[in-house]
Amino acid sequence: MTGTTLYDRLGGREGIEAVVDEFYDRLLDDDELGPFFEDADIEMLRRTQADFLCEAAGGPQTYDAAPVREAHLHVPFTEAHIRRAIDVLEATLAAFDVSDDDADRVVQAIAAYEADLLATPADDAGD
Repeated sequence: MTGTTLYDRLGGREGIEAVVDEFYDRLLDDDELGPFFEDADIEMLRRTQADFLCEAAGGPQTYDAAPVREAHLHVPFTEAHIRRAIDVLEATLAAFDVSDDDADRVVQAIAAYEADLLATPADDAGD
C-alpha cells in the first residue's frame, strides 16, 4: 500500500471500513471478547470505529460519537481484555497486508485510550 498519509495507505474510508468489519467479525467470534458485544449495536460500533480510525489516520472524517471513556465506562474490561483486542487488531491488520509501521500507528491510536477503556463508574464517583 502506498500513499502519502496513513489514511491513504490504509485504502481511505473503504479500506478502513474493510479492516474494521473484519476486526469486529473476529471480536464477535472470540471466546473471550465476543460476550462483551452480545447486546451491542454492532453496526453503530463499526461505523464509529471506522470514523475514529479515519480521523486518527489523517482522513477527512471526524469521530463524533460519545467520548471513549463515557462509551466504555460500564464495560468491565481488564488489561488482559485490552491486550487480547490488540492482538486481534494486529492479526486483522496483518491479514490486510498493512505494514508493521502502519499497524503500529493504528494500534497506538487505540492504545492511547487504554485508561479510558479501563475506567469504571467508581473512578468517576468523586466527580
